[in-house]
Amino acid sequence: MKNLKIKDILKVTNGELVVGNEEYECQSYSKDTRTIEKEDCYIGIKGANFDGNLFWEKALENGASTVIVENVDFEKENIEKWENKNIIKVENSLDALYKIASLKRDLNKIPVVAITGSVGKTSTKDIIANVVSKKYETLKTIGNNNNNIGMPLTILRLKDEEVMVLEMGMNHFGEIHLLSEIAKPNICVITNIGTSHIGNLGSRENILKAKLEILDGTDNPTVIINNDDDLLHKWYLKNKEKYNIITYGIKEKSTYNAEDINLKEESSSFNCKIDEKTINFNVPVGGEHFILNSLSAIAVAKTLNIENEKIVEGINNFKLTKNRMDITELENGIKIINGAYNASFEAVRATLKNLGEFHENRKIAVLGDMYELGDFSKELHEKVGIEAYNDKIDILICSGEFSKYTIEGAKKAGFNENNLYFFENKEDILELLKKVSKKGDVILFKASNLTKFYELAEKAKEELKEK
Repeated sequence: MKNLKIKDILKVTNGELVVGNEEYECQSYSKDTRTIEKEDCYIGIKGANFDGNLFWEKALENGASTVIVENVDFEKENIEKWENKNIIKVENSLDALYKIASLKRDLNKIPVVAITGSVGKTSTKDIIANVVSKKYETLKTIGNNNNNIGMPLTILRLKDEEVMVLEMGMNHFGEIHLLSEIAKPNICVITNIGTSHIGNLGSRENILKAKLEILDGTDNPTVIINNDDDLLHKWYLKNKEKYNIITYGIKEKSTYNAEDINLKEESSSFNCKIDEKTINFNVPVGGEHFILNSLSAIAVAKTLNIENEKIVEGINNFKLTKNRMDITELENGIKIINGAYNASFEAVRATLKNLGEFHENRKIAVLGDMYELGDFSKELHEKVGIEAYNDKIDILICSGEFSKYTIEGAKKAGFNENNLYFFENKEDILELLKKVSKKGDVILFKASNLTKFYELAEKAKEELKEK
């Protein structure tokens, strides 16, 4: 693994060394003075409501060896005080972050797997990384640090790993283009094209264009796509001669298909033909979408020449990032599913379908708003209500500006109105649950992150444990 020296950083950023040693080697990086560790290189990032450049001295006091900042006027006494440290002044520290991460990626010629899509990026990243780690030392995105700051900082965490597995998110055109230019992925995985951020981009077709920016950083990547997605399938048929495309799916005939699927409440199993052999896989999470995630991991693994037994092991024992379908069973048998880290129509639909698999339990869905849907908000929230009816949810509880349309959609579909509840204040939901929940119920919480329904789910664990 090759680290960057101060002189490398100066060259790539066109920065000025205010004080320091050009031969000093930077090994780790941080943007947060609260968690900085000894010898870290601190990068001051200016955001909409916060300017990290103002805390450069706090970073040095807390142990940083180096700071990279913009718009700071250093007085003589500052320079003398920190003469044993490295201070680099750049025109734009965020741009410097991009350039430094890109250079580190260039210096370390290892495979980079990049993952994007409307739904399931983080869980797909988790399962791919778990499979890849069975053969190679693997660096992966922590949580969903998949934006223009989190992804470059992930690359800068690289030490002795042999493969990087990076998640790429976006809200607008150009964002994944930037990430791809920095990471230069060899393997690009696109999970699906849904309605997340459709309020910003206007159509699923535009979302597809934005996701395909993942290909911009590399001349000849291997592209792995979910062939069951209608837009990705059409793109594949049009571009299969242009790119090296590997497909996976359940419905469409693909390079890797799941067969003999057995869906259970909290797990599933399926067969997949690999190297002319039919192999059985057990997925420790319920839901058909996790079978698709597993198929993407198989495709990545075979591209990286990982043995079949290691693939089976990696799928069988992977664990989800917290708040993505966390299931907690209370002593009274009530199960709380906290899936409220984020939500889109496709994610909610998949989660409700999984909730419907709990055949022997009464099923309660607690749903909040889905954001960034723009003019599609009313239509898609109504569709959620219809999905709740189709999946035979017993009680539907909603709160939020747009979730009233979920109730309307459920009514139109034929949902029993006695089991429909809407609250202006989401905190009132807990009082209702204390009244209507019974031993053995399965209660799902699902909403966009900003609604803080995940906090509601955690409170429910405490409030309902005495039922």
